[in-house]
Amino acid sequence: MKPALIYYVAASLDGYIARPDGRVDWLQPIEASGDDHGYQAFYASIDGLLMGRGTYDTVLGFAGDWPYPDKPCRVLTRHSMEQTPAGVIARHASPAEALSELEALGCQRIWLVGGGALAGTCFAAGLLDELVVSLVPYLLGAGIPLFATGLERHLKLHEQRSFSSGVVQLHYQVLPENAVPESFQQT
Repeated sequence: MKPALIYYVAASLDGYIARPDGRVDWLQPIEASGDDHGYQAFYASIDGLLMGRGTYDTVLGFAGDWPYPDKPCRVLTRHSMEQTPAGVIARHASPAEALSELEALGCQRIWLVGGGALAGTCFAAGLLDELVVSLVPYLLGAGIPLFATGLERHLKLHEQRSFSSGVVQLHYQVLPENAVPESFQQT
């Protein structure tokens, strides 16, 4: 069975995951709320990570050590990188190749950490299985979109949660191309 690729991400209500320059400082009030919005449970459920170079650089820019020391990670980049944390391998590869590498390590649930361009590429290639979006009650007005491509696809709602911070988390299964959810079909 192929591993599941899950895009778990926070987005502004107008669909952006970062400011135009990649900063995510607008998320600080949500992070300071004291509620992890299900993050710890999600993180415990995955066993590998896939991210783009921009996301990797953003994560390294946060204070502290590498936040994912116990999970293998593949960083997709066209440029060589200096020393990476243990478990992180950065290279020029397709998302499918990186997922195969993680699968060979025994990973069955892989977190697509970001960003929007990589998510769009994975979505267009049919690699994305689940989408968990935490909608933050904030309008950025511009920035890096949730997906960098404009493909159409039906999704099936798996779960919805709301938090006292105003965050609404939507968990969807990505349906195969041309599939229509049962709730849309006429009986």
